[in-house]
Amino acid sequence: MPEHKLSLPVMFSYGFGQTSEAVKNAGFNTFLLFYYNQVLQVSAGKTAVVLAIALVFDAVTDPVAGGLSDKARTRWGRRHPFILISAFPLAVTFFLLFHPPTGLGEWGQLGWLLIFAVLVRASMTFYHIPHLALGAEMVSNYNQRSTLYAFNTFCGFMAGAMFVPLSYLFFFPTTEEFNPALLNRAAYTPWALFGGFLMIVAILVCVFGTRSEIPRMRELSAAPPREKFGARRLITEVWAAFRNRSFRAIFFGMMLGTFILAVEGVFNPFMGFHFWGMTTEQLAGLAAGQIVGLILSVFAVPVCTRLFDKKPTLIVSALLTIANVNIPIILALFEVSWFPERGSNTLLAILIFNAGVTVFLGPIIFATLNSMFADITDEHELEVGERREGIIFAARAFAVKATSSLGLIFGGFLLDYIQFPRGAALGEVADDTVWQLGFIAGPATSVFTFCGMVLYLGYRIDRRRHAEITGQLATMRAQEPVVRDPEGARK
Repeated sequence: MPEHKLSLPVMFSYGFGQTSEAVKNAGFNTFLLFYYNQVLQVSAGKTAVVLAIALVFDAVTDPVAGGLSDKARTRWGRRHPFILISAFPLAVTFFLLFHPPTGLGEWGQLGWLLIFAVLVRASMTFYHIPHLALGAEMVSNYNQRSTLYAFNTFCGFMAGAMFVPLSYLFFFPTTEEFNPALLNRAAYTPWALFGGFLMIVAILVCVFGTRSEIPRMRELSAAPPREKFGARRLITEVWAAFRNRSFRAIFFGMMLGTFILAVEGVFNPFMGFHFWGMTTEQLAGLAAGQIVGLILSVFAVPVCTRLFDKKPTLIVSALLTIANVNIPIILALFEVSWFPERGSNTLLAILIFNAGVTVFLGPIIFATLNSMFADITDEHELEVGERREGIIFAARAFAVKATSSLGLIFGGFLLDYIQFPRGAALGEVADDTVWQLGFIAGPATSVFTFCGMVLYLGYRIDRRRHAEITGQLATMRAQEPVVRDPEGARK
């Protein structure tokens, strides 16, 4: 029987759903800490700690969302109800996150931040985990998985690449009163409404664009789960996932690799304005390079994984990204004579090219990682006798969020440590502080990315191994089901 192949509209609809997470991530990574620290003038360290505490709740909600969706049996399938229900709460809590009542004081604002950061993350979790699991459930073909997750990653990166510059141009124009323009508190109201609207639209496109696959997936998961959802069962299933060697390799590699992204998320607006000396209008120009890089990457992902397989593609792309991120920062730090001065159009052209290369490599890395996690779900089914895409992708999501937590704390405290001034206008920050900012955002943290890349060497599922897995699964499904305990041992 030939493997089921997804149509182009279904793959696009699935990928377009990633826009919702991209908007939320842009809000958190680019705007949120800057808003609370520079606009509301709350301590960066305290803000980072609160955001990290909010991430702790994901340790509970991630596996819960994964476990519930694994065991759900509805006429809309296992994943779609969770994805749909998350849309409206996500948009509302995102808006309120940027609108604390006046007169709260610093601790009151931190309390507001904690409550709504938790609610936004919880709403996103009940979309994001079932969404990732849906991709592994919809397609089992080794190569088409890379293509599907390439669409997903492309849409996410494209949304992020467009949302930030569009935000700068239409909601945060530079004025004589506000430079950097993100200091304009009134602009956050229409901007947050716009972000919430985009997230709802993206989720609806995903749900209704992939609904044609529901009958087939419902048939595949028609058998009731062996055990009901419960805390003990959940813990056992998560532990069983960590018994898989390939899962451990990319889980811990991703944790270290994404640490740098979290720190950069804290530092990015500060770097753009104060290290590179750019305005919001100039920074919006980075989108030109990013869009070109994204268009090229969506074609490069399936080609690279076919020619070089998934692990080599991941490792080489990670190495190139480390080099690309650090080269311009190091040249600026050491004031190389031929390197253009801050705020110049020549520097902007270099940053546009650099952004294009980074965004070309980023989707290759994340699409390949997601495809590798999807392949692990097949090997894990062979080990335990049950499909657990939700648990696998819940653990994957938590790996990213856990390192984001550490990165937020680290980045926030470092801003306080270097005594970065609050509410600082362009050109008012001491040169020594700006130098420390660039050193931290560049070479100082890239060591974590490199260590994460080394861990990827432990991944052992290649094209041949996956063919063996799918063959054994087909044989197992054709026979009488083998009853196993949650850790995979035969009963």
